[in-house]
Amino acid sequence: MMPRFPSPLSGYGTAWSAKGRVLVGVFVLTVLLTVAGLAAWASGSGGQGHDDTGVPSPGSASVSESAPKPAPGTGSVPKPPQLADPLAYAKAAAVMLWSYDTRTTSRDQQLAGMNAWMTTETKYTDWSSLSAQVPDPVLWSRMADNAQYATAQITEAHFPSAFKQALAENPSAITEAYIYAVTVTGKQQISWKKGGGGAEDRSLTLAVQCRPSHDCSLVSLAPRVAP
Repeated sequence: MMPRFPSPLSGYGTAWSAKGRVLVGVFVLTVLLTVAGLAAWASGSGGQGHDDTGVPSPGSASVSESAPKPAPGTGSVPKPPQLADPLAYAKAAAVMLWSYDTRTTSRDQQLAGMNAWMTTETKYTDWSSLSAQVPDPVLWSRMADNAQYATAQITEAHFPSAFKQALAENPSAITEAYIYAVTVTGKQQISWKKGGGGAEDRSLTLAVQCRPSHDCSLVSLAPRVAP
C-alpha cells in the first residue's frame, strides 16, 4: 500500500502529552472549557477516534513540545487566516492538517507551516499533539519519491455536545482562556504519480482559541473525536 500522510486521530487512542496531562490536573476543576477540560473528557472516553482508516503510524515522528527549527519557507502549507470565528477557523485548520504536497514541501517546512497556526500562549499550547501527525523523515521521503500530495474538502463543523453542555452549565468559564472545542468532518483526496489516488472520510476535534478582538489560533488536537 502506498504510504500516506497520517490523518489526525489515526492510531493514537487516548495518548496525550505530558504537558496535556498537567493542564488537565490544573484546569479541569475550574475551566472545563479550556483544552484541559477537552483533553480530560476525551481521555476519559477511551479508545480511538472513529476515523480508523488503517493509515500507518508516523512511528518516530517528533513529539517534542518545542517549535520546529526554522525552515526556508513553509512550502505548500497555507498561512493561518485572520478569523475571529472558532468554527470558521477550525474548518480552515482542518483543511491545513489534511492537505500536503511532498512535491514542493519538505518535512521541516510542513512542521514550520503548521506551527504558525498555534497560539503563542505557552500556558495552553500543545504543539506535540499537532507535530505528532507528521510522518517521520524516512516515511516523508518515501512519500516524496512517489510525488504524493493531498487536498481536503470540509463537510461541516460544530461544537461537540459535551462542550455545549459545559458552556450551558457555566457560561463564564469560557472567559478564562476563550478556548473552544470544535469537531470538523470532511474528505481527504490523496494522489501520487502514475495516476494513483483515493479518497477518505476524515474527522477531528480541535481546541481553538479566539480571544475578543484577536484572530483565532490553534491550541491542540484532541486524541479522540468528540461528537
